[in-house]
Formats: sequence, structure tokens, C-alpha cells
Amino acid sequence: MNHSVYLSKEYFVQQLVYIDENIKELINLYLSSTPIHDRLKHFFNIYLLEVEELLRSNKHKSSITFFPKVYIGTKVTVWYDEEHETEDYVICFPEQIDPDGGYISFLSPVGRQLLLKEIGESLSLKVPTGEISVTIKDISYVGHLLDAGKQTKEA
Repeated sequence: MNHSVYLSKEYFVQQLVYIDENIKELINLYLSSTPIHDRLKHFFNIYLLEVEELLRSNKHKSSITFFPKVYIGTKVTVWYDEEHETEDYVICFPEQIDPDGGYISFLSPVGRQLLLKEIGESLSLKVPTGEISVTIKDISYVGHLLDAGKQTKEA
């Protein structure tokens, strides 16, 4: 088993702290990047409750090895129904984006739509060119890659 998976619980605890400490900036980013008709009144509260539930349901385990939903710090494999192809997206914080590497912000149009979706869930992704039917095929933890990238940028 990958040693980095053992860090998954700590990553999500740190995520809760980070969001709490930066909530004003994150709300401003959310409001400026989300069309009025797509905004959820309690977007951050909903997300924080889901992360707390993930931690609570794994409190007796040394690590989180199964991710039933898309969270910040996970890689989601999306199946494009019409093209019969998959694409991976790593859902991250805005300062960690790398579109060429598939790292997209949870506040981006696609990131917002994928956040908290479940394996097997089908949805219609709204993109600038219209809507695309997709299915969530897989979700895995990659927060350790985001932490490594952050440390590299700081050095």
C-alpha cells in the first residue's frame, strides 16, 4: 500500500483548518468565479460537513483508503459518454492549479460541478460549448502530490 495514503486523514484535517482560516478569500473567489444562477448559498458549509463526515466515518482507521465522493485532494476519472474516453482531473485549491497537468481548482466551473459527486454518478457537465454527459468512474487520494507541489513552489 502506498505510504502517502496514510497521510490522507491529516490532509483532510489540514484542509478544514485551511478553509476556516481563509474563508473570506475563498468566498470572494467563489462569488467572483460562479455565475449567480449556479451559486449555492451554503457551498462551503456543505463541503465542510462532507469532509467532517468522511473523517468521522474513518475515525477508527489509520487512513482513508476509499473515497466515495470527489473532494479537494482527490483525482477523479471522468468517462465522457459520447466520446467513450476517460480523463483524469485532480481537484485542488486555486493556488495549486496546473490545467496542462489536469489540476483544476474546486472553484473552477468543472471543479465545482465534480465536487462531492459519487463513483458511478452520471451528470451533464456544463462547459462553454454546451453540455457533456459524463460518468464518475473512479476517485482516489492524491493530496500528497499537492503537498509536494506546494513545497516545490515554496523552495
